[in-house]
Amino acid sequence: MFKFTRSSTKQLAPVSTEFTIADMTVRRLGFGAMRITGPGVWGPPADHDEAIRVLRRAIELGINFIDTADSYGPYVSEELIREALHPYPDDLVVATKAGLVRTGPGGWHPMGRPEYLRQECEMSLRRLGQDQLDLFQLHRIDPKVPAEEQFGLLKALVDEGKVRAVGLSNVSVSEIKAARAVVPIATVQNLFNLADRSSEKEFEYCAAEGIGFIPYFPVATGDLSKVGRPLDAVVAETGATPAQVALAWLLAISPVVLPIPGTSSVQHLEENCVAANLRLSAAQIKSLDRAVKGH
Repeated sequence: MFKFTRSSTKQLAPVSTEFTIADMTVRRLGFGAMRITGPGVWGPPADHDEAIRVLRRAIELGINFIDTADSYGPYVSEELIREALHPYPDDLVVATKAGLVRTGPGGWHPMGRPEYLRQECEMSLRRLGQDQLDLFQLHRIDPKVPAEEQFGLLKALVDEGKVRAVGLSNVSVSEIKAARAVVPIATVQNLFNLADRSSEKEFEYCAAEGIGFIPYFPVATGDLSKVGRPLDAVVAETGATPAQVALAWLLAISPVVLPIPGTSSVQHLEENCVAANLRLSAAQIKSLDRAVKGH
């Protein structure tokens, strides 16, 4: 059995502030487990052993929030998490999602029928080896199914004790409000990063309401160049990488933000975790914010 230890990893252990999801306290820099699957988020990883090492190293580095989904693989990500980490550390929170079906690499299709969401909840419980899902997120609201039926099923799962907390993904402010009228919403997961603030309104709503905001694609690899010289200046001033600056910026803009950078490499994981120790000055944050809004 794998034995967890953090005694030799204090330098890289995330020191970012914590956030409470329902009654579960997590460190704000988490890990997104989408990239531990195969190309196109389909099938097993090219290097199974490295995927296991990544998951175990994340725990050693102090990460206690892992985000996955039934559609990653599909099923592969959840299975790897159980293989690598079960029995789980007491403070580990595993978030999973349902609501998208896969037809192949790059194929993602909404499926929000209540009976399907219930089935996927049960199967995620089995794959993860849990009696209760810590955080169960609706991956996408299915436009072909009444939204209140999808929200009602999530409430039923909470009432039955199968789910501890509920989250939403890829939603608007109006959809968050509609869901909250049916079931408490602990988190929202939308596309949001230094180079793409298309979910600005959803972020601001979550910040005002104290809802955890999980930005996916938090590093925006390849898009950071859009920010231009302000990013280059902060990189030069801090000695950090552009990705580390992007993550540190997310951690700085609001205490509700929970970045979940993902990777299939232990080296990249360790580099990402350094961002939790990077403190940007108010002037640096302001210059980055101005640059993004200007762009």
